[in-house]
Amino acid sequence: MERWQKAIARQGCAPPDDLAIVLATEGPHGPVIHAANRAARLAGIAPGARVVDMRASCPDLRVEYADVEGDRRALERLMLWARRWCPWTVVDGTDGLILDTTGSDHLLGGEAAMLAEMEARLSALGVSAQLAVAPTWGAAWAMARHGAVRAICPEGGIAAALERLPVAGLRLEGETLLLLQRLGLKTIGALAAVPRLSLARRFVRSPLPANPLLRLDQAMGALAEPVASVDAPRRMRAEARLPEPIQDPTHFLPLLCADLCAQLAHAGLGCRALHLTVYRTDGEVSTVDLVIASGSRDAGHLHGLFKGKLERINPGFGFDLITLDAGMVEPLGTLQIGLDGGGEEDLQLPRLIDRLGARFGSKAIKQPVLVARHVPERAENWSDSAKAPAPTHTKERPSRLLTSPEEIRVLYAVPEGPPAQFIWRRQTHRVARYEGPERIAPEWWTDRPGTRLRDYFKIEDQTGRRFWLYREGLHEDGRGGDPRWFLHGMFA
Repeated sequence: MERWQKAIARQGCAPPDDLAIVLATEGPHGPVIHAANRAARLAGIAPGARVVDMRASCPDLRVEYADVEGDRRALERLMLWARRWCPWTVVDGTDGLILDTTGSDHLLGGEAAMLAEMEARLSALGVSAQLAVAPTWGAAWAMARHGAVRAICPEGGIAAALERLPVAGLRLEGETLLLLQRLGLKTIGALAAVPRLSLARRFVRSPLPANPLLRLDQAMGALAEPVASVDAPRRMRAEARLPEPIQDPTHFLPLLCADLCAQLAHAGLGCRALHLTVYRTDGEVSTVDLVIASGSRDAGHLHGLFKGKLERINPGFGFDLITLDAGMVEPLGTLQIGLDGGGEEDLQLPRLIDRLGARFGSKAIKQPVLVARHVPERAENWSDSAKAPAPTHTKERPSRLLTSPEEIRVLYAVPEGPPAQFIWRRQTHRVARYEGPERIAPEWWTDRPGTRLRDYFKIEDQTGRRFWLYREGLHEDGRGGDPRWFLHGMFA
């Protein structure tokens, strides 16, 4: 919800604070509430309820659709950002993070000081947080969601810290919670007081998310629940820390590029973007961003892309720190140079694109890319040269495709076969060989009703020239008169 609120605020159309707003996702029986703001929660609206039911109790309810995938990516980025406090962090569900701070809290002045710093830094990012420190994952989850704003579990006192919390703090499913409520077990302490044999008999066949006995053991530390941290993507960076300020960072670029390319080569990677950051002594920061057409780790090539770019930077009172970061990192194998000592000719075009893009801007260079469309003239689009090219067609296509197919006159050999000859641009071509047909149906989600299908033929005339023709429609297909013939392209 906070991510959506910040996006709306940036657009300058923030709603009033007293307006109830919810984010919804599609459920099995219509939209359900995914998140709610403070006004909606005060009105009794909770996640998981149906939108239609909540509208009955709150007619002024504003409903927006949630960006679940965007929230997931944002939470993953926040998980990596949180590694400033400890090396082991994981995403917990859709709205939480778990940090294994064992051996790290003393570096920040203790658990209380660590939580205070976390809250301050998250608040600076515009993120509100419920924080808790406990010996186990389950105990921290329960205390963060159902305890105080900043809760610290005393050493050896997990049972006392969880005793008064609701059983929902054990990460149980809805049906299990309903059953425990009917049995009068509303708190974790009441559940822990029940003899284990009785719980085991009742929930022996229940899986982990619905088994209160196993969840209770995890929270109390009787059942292990380790933090399986995800490896962060390796950051490729070269930097130059200067003993005294300088006015021109150009002389340090070759060393930075060589250092960065050595790191990339050691990891078997290449980069498709460069980010140069220059830090001035007065606190100002200047950046230069470059996008590369294909993955590269050639220091000379990367250094040449900055030609004429650093002149736009205002040196002020000088620079004391320069960093060069590799972006869009991807695997890049080692290329073998020819036996004659020459370079790889396949890199000449990407390097030309890089030089043009560095001079005129990456958006000024376009290249054709394929898109997933059935109709040939719609299967190609123009995109930025820095983007990865789309996969090629599995079927052979002509090297030259006309912008608009041109109608031709044909002489039939058989009604459903290729023409014996055709006239195009006042020239008669006799068919010597052919291949086909390849049938392409209309795109029913785009074309108008009544659009006819196409049968494509590869034709070779008496002089050896090869064309791509198609017949539009079939005899007596109920979508018009006789079929029409068009020439759509030529093969090399």
